Amino acid sequence: MLEVMTWLESSALAGFLRGLGIWTYGLLNLAHIIGISSLFGAVLLLDLKLLGLWRSIPAVSLIRPTVPLAAFGFVLAAISGIMMLSFNTTEYHGNPFLYIKLPVIVLGLLNVAIIQRLAAWRRAAAGLRSEPGDQRILASFGSLSLLTWLTVISCGRMIGYW
Repeated sequence: MLEVMTWLESSALAGFLRGLGIWTYGLLNLAHIIGISSLFGAVLLLDLKLLGLWRSIPAVSLIRPTVPLAAFGFVLAAISGIMMLSFNTTEYHGNPFLYIKLPVIVLGLLNVAIIQRLAAWRRAAAGLRSEPGDQRILASFGSLSLLTWLTVISCGRMIGYW
């Protein structure tokens, strides 16, 4: 892992970003916070719906706006996060929160990939009538999603305090 960290810190991207000036890191941090907020705000609404809240609102009514917002937030957070990390990557070598955060992000993305392939999700996203067991399946994936993204956010926050 140290080799990858050293490579990122000495990359042309890192050099370019460091050369942009004093405000670069702060602006990247702001972009990261906006990305995380967009991602988690959308995920929170959708996952609470999957857990059974707002039964009078069709799932499709929340899926349509939240999925693209979550995707936008993830992309913005990932790009800005990599850029911020490139400034001083090797300082994070051995930081347990970074080593927890990265695989949990992968778990969160796997959760998204799997749920979107489930018949229960496709029915909900199309506004079709659910079948027996759909609520339990969707609630399980919603619970995992909330746990995953809360872990990512918590670890991200703790990285700076290690």
